[in-house]
Amino acid sequence: MPFVVGIRFRPAGKIYYFDPGELDLPVGTRVVVETVRGTEIGTVVLPGREVPEERVTQPLKKVIRVVTADDLEREKENRQKAREALAIAKQKVLDRGLDMKLVDAEYTLDRSRVVIYFTADGRVDFRELVRDLASTLRSRVELRQIGVRDEAKILGGIGPCGRQLCCASFLSEFYPVSIRMAKEQNLSLNPAKISGVCGRLLCCLRFESELARTSDALTTEREETDELIDREQVAFEEEPDGGTGQEHVSGGPAEKEPTRTERNSGAEPPGCDGIRDCPRCGSSDGCSGDNRQSADGGGREPQ
Repeated sequence: MPFVVGIRFRPAGKIYYFDPGELDLPVGTRVVVETVRGTEIGTVVLPGREVPEERVTQPLKKVIRVVTADDLEREKENRQKAREALAIAKQKVLDRGLDMKLVDAEYTLDRSRVVIYFTADGRVDFRELVRDLASTLRSRVELRQIGVRDEAKILGGIGPCGRQLCCASFLSEFYPVSIRMAKEQNLSLNPAKISGVCGRLLCCLRFESELARTSDALTTEREETDELIDREQVAFEEEPDGGTGQEHVSGGPAEKEPTRTERNSGAEPPGCDGIRDCPRCGSSDGCSGDNRQSADGGGREPQ
């Protein structure tokens, strides 16, 4: 597996893998790398590690060097030139009446290319604009169309929650967000309340939807547990004499032992012992023995 470091070129931007070579690059180190657009300055956000081959875009480019004071000074100059290039491009767009909104511009470190980002509702024919800008800026010009979410990520801002936009602070990639996620959280479906500054559904609806599902599962489990406890709960009734009344627990009052009068009032039970004060029939004169049967079940025993 290749040994790589993760480098990011914008705050909360996508992470790209590069070969560190012999360089020891801890997290936070600013380095100069070679990209498809030219040499650029990035920041190490993932320390050196081995990753599977399928996760690396070939050919894997190497880190050229750690930034120097000259590189930082050139980067500062490039930012100023990018602001000037953006102002020039905006004026030329107005002159040509093109239906496009310029968002940002950036130069590569070697100033071999300037990239201008814009948004538009549809396709825009900007070929003449590119040729005009290339002759004016004396550099290779690349116009790149982006979406409204990418625009919010580049420009930044404050969300309706009062915090910095998620996309500009920690979301490195955008994921699909649907209205179903708002319904799962019992939120108002008013577009003004569930839309971000970009005009699309709030990105936080997605990762908060997962939390809402977890909360719903816990709530359902708790309700089922409470219902089970209610079914099994035993109600203790206090007796007049101060007893606990446990004889009333589940199934009604416990049966009391019948008195001698109650035993005499009923029919003589079978199987008397034939003795005085028989505990079964309650007779004080002994049992008649008519009901007794032999141990082997064959007829009656003689008295």
